[in-house]
Amino acid sequence: MLAATVRVTRDLDTAEEAVQDAYVQALRTWAGDGVPARPGAWLTTVARRTALNLMRRQQTLESKLPLLVEPRDDGQAEPAGGASGPGRGVIPDDRLRLIFTCCHPALAPEAQVALTLRLVCGVPTPDIARAFLVADATMAARLTRAKKKIATARITYAVPSAADLPERVDAVLTVVHLLFSTGHTARSGRELVRDDLCDRALDLAHLLRSLLPDEPEATGLLALLLAHDARRATRTDAHGRLLRLEQQDRSKWDRALVAEADRLVVAALRAGPPGRFALQAAIAALHAQAPTYQATDWPQILTLYDELLRVWPSPVVALNRAVALAEVEGPAAALVEVEALEGDGRLVGYQYLPSTKAELLHRLGRDAEAANAYQAALALSSNAVEEHFLIERVHATTLSRSNGSNRSESPPAGGRGPSARRSPPAE
Repeated sequence: MLAATVRVTRDLDTAEEAVQDAYVQALRTWAGDGVPARPGAWLTTVARRTALNLMRRQQTLESKLPLLVEPRDDGQAEPAGGASGPGRGVIPDDRLRLIFTCCHPALAPEAQVALTLRLVCGVPTPDIARAFLVADATMAARLTRAKKKIATARITYAVPSAADLPERVDAVLTVVHLLFSTGHTARSGRELVRDDLCDRALDLAHLLRSLLPDEPEATGLLALLLAHDARRATRTDAHGRLLRLEQQDRSKWDRALVAEADRLVVAALRAGPPGRFALQAAIAALHAQAPTYQATDWPQILTLYDELLRVWPSPVVALNRAVALAEVEGPAAALVEVEALEGDGRLVGYQYLPSTKAELLHRLGRDAEAANAYQAALALSSNAVEEHFLIERVHATTLSRSNGSNRSESPPAGGRGPSARRSPPAE
């Protein structure tokens, strides 16, 4: 609806207002007349007509007229590739077209991604803020500034041409990546997984792969999402409690998705020097292919993280690398890396830093410190499933401490370590 309405208004705020008004009209009309046969088409048509009325009231119709795409006379929503114009047919999906449009190079990369997540994907501002490791107010201000820049700079909401797509690809891939991550582990709420967001991200990833078959990173992104999605059904038990990677029933993983992910990883790696999505996909594929947690090829995963950190020097990648390092060299070596990340301040407010540190401390027998670190992670969590898991870990480490546990020796490499699940799935 928003994509179709922006074609009329070329203005985000007006389009959003029109879409909201369409829903209000539906609540009033459908209660008496019933839901129409094609509710999406009804809503889209009403939103577009409302947008035109808003523009007339704002006395801007005359100046906007050359940019308008008039609604169809039959009252039906315009089909996804049915219009003519720049870029039509290049991008076959309304949502994807709007994502490419929002990812305009005149905006800062962070603003492109945040704005698209909010407007196109419907991700709440607090969840976007958590994804970017900033305060809610900071993210709200960024979104406001981005929309103002679009208006003041007169950035046209035109679909980019085929020649303009490459410079926007990275931002678009990042949007789909973060959309899946937000669904794979919901930032807030009572459920661990938001299936609607995961499914939407997978649809978009498939479309991107079809649109850009020669782009290795589009291939890598799809492989990454498939490898993680293969175990979606096993991430919680029958009571909704979180299961660590080593606790999940691998016989219930979707082996067809794992095989498809592996095929795509090979294709992405053969296409040239791997980028961040191809490398993350290779890591995820190794986890998915291991017959057991203990049989995971941790040395190879650590090598891939070293390369990923080189091409994408993210502190979250460094934290995930520490998880693999704990399995290869033991928790003491990993704890040094985690405490260094803790000291540089880039992951302040990121709950997986204290939870990873807590698990390493627990493995080293420092349970009093581990309990405190789990408490710190709990204070940063807004998801009920993760909160329950962290409360259980606080109780377990507290009980272990009271029983006089003193495991000062590190377990051998390859033994039980902090679950890779506690880092964002696409990292």
